[in-house]
Amino acid sequence: MHMLIYALVEASTADAALAAGKGVFDNLVGVDRHSNAVFDYYVTFDESSTVAGQSRWGERPTAAPVDSEAGQELLGDGWETTKSAFERNLQTVKDALDELSDEEIMRDKDLARCAFQRVGAAKGPEIALYEEHGCGIRDRTQLDRLLDESDTLWIVPADVHF
Repeated sequence: MHMLIYALVEASTADAALAAGKGVFDNLVGVDRHSNAVFDYYVTFDESSTVAGQSRWGERPTAAPVDSEAGQELLGDGWETTKSAFERNLQTVKDALDELSDEEIMRDKDLARCAFQRVGAAKGPEIALYEEHGCGIRDRTQLDRLLDESDTLWIVPADVHF
C-alpha cells in the first residue's frame, strides 16, 4: 500500500529541506543499518516514477516553508491523516473492550490487538508527520511545540510503500 508522509525539517532553502527530508525518509526505510525500517521504500516529488510520487498523487511541492500556503496545505493533510488513523483505531479498541472478552482480545478476534498496537504506534502507516530525527508526531501539542520553536521549518512530502 502507498501513503503520503511528511518530514518537518529546519532548513534555509528548498534544496536543503529536501536533503534533510530525504535523510528522515532514509531512516524510515532502513537505509542505515542502525535504523528501524517501517516502510519499504519512498519516492519524493523531485523524482520520476510510474507507480509512486507524482504519478500516483499528482503534483506536490518537493518542499515548502511550513508558513506558506502550500506548506499549510501539506501540514493540514498530514495532521488529518494521523488524527483520522488514531481515531479509527481508538474506536476499534473501545469497541473491543466493550464487546469482547479478555480471551477473545488475547486471540486477536476482530484484529483487536492489532488496533491496540496501532493506537500506540510511534512510526509507520498510522503516523503521517515526522520531525527531523525521524520521530513520529503523534499529538497536537507535540506538533504545535515544533511549529512554535522554529522560524525556518519546511515540510517535505514523500510517497511511501508499506
